[in-house]
Amino acid sequence: AAGLATLDVLCQSNASAGIEQKMTALGEGLGAIAEEAGIPVYQTQVGSMGCMFFNDKPVKNYEDATASDTDRFAKYFWGMLERGIYVAPSQFEAGFMSMVHTDAEIDRTLEAAKEVFATL
Repeated sequence: AAGLATLDVLCQSNASAGIEQKMTALGEGLGAIAEEAGIPVYQTQVGSMGCMFFNDKPVKNYEDATASDTDRFAKYFWGMLERGIYVAPSQFEAGFMSMVHTDAEIDRTLEAAKEVFATL
């Protein structure tokens, strides 16, 4: 019953479009920060789910993913965590956006990312 009620709310409010827009804003912001820092990243997004690889080539499969710079990702992960931003602990996991994430939280995440990318 709870699952059906949740789906009703999501459909009535068109929440999924808003959540997807937030994930797009986060991904585009991270991409711009990485580019400004001269660090190659490849990003993927499906709806409210996104993933960023430290890779200068498209990541289409496991082999491509494992060619990513996992050492750089680890530094990114720990740098974000030190700033109170919790991202997936593996470069091979996706991140998820939700209805409760605010623009202010996205901005705070991007500010932290800018600091971290400057150290990579």
